[in-house]
Amino acid sequence: MARSSKEKPKSDSDAPSGHRNETAEESAQGVSEADAGAESEQDETSLLRDRLVELEDKQLRARAEADNIQRRAARDVENARKFGVERLIRDLVPVIDSLERAVEMAHAAEQGGSDPDGIELATKLLLDTLSRHGVERIFPEGEPFDPQCHEAVAMAESDDCEENSVLTVVQAGFSLNGRLVRAAKVVVSRAAKEDQ
Repeated sequence: MARSSKEKPKSDSDAPSGHRNETAEESAQGVSEADAGAESEQDETSLLRDRLVELEDKQLRARAEADNIQRRAARDVENARKFGVERLIRDLVPVIDSLERAVEMAHAAEQGGSDPDGIELATKLLLDTLSRHGVERIFPEGEPFDPQCHEAVAMAESDDCEENSVLTVVQAGFSLNGRLVRAAKVVVSRAAKEDQ
């Protein structure tokens, strides 16, 4: 059956009034469900974004902590390399002292039995070898007294030196890569008392 051009399509106005209300309610309910679904998706998206930000922050912190651990380990390795022989140096310092005293005694005695040049050469060789490995001899004669690397064993009056200067070195000090191994034992000058 073909529809005649005079027939009108049925519209909501032709439908019974009860049917129109049901359709409007269903349509309003469909819109509210769609809104609820959209809000639910937005809430879920928001939660996922928050979780993503949280995980990125944790990853960044973990990476920073790993970098810090790596730097700390590298510094510890460097310190072990630089200062690992400190105990050996502490043990060798008295040997140097003994060699220096032997040289002094040989020069003082002026006896032909000992060879001060040989002992001096051995002492110099030992000091040069230690120097190549970061050991520095502290012999501060004439320098201002520094309590960080000098140990005052006595004070003496002097007109020739400034007050609080090192007059004589009793025993040389040593440092390893800038770290004090033994302080230099020194006699420190003080101002001469004026005669009254």
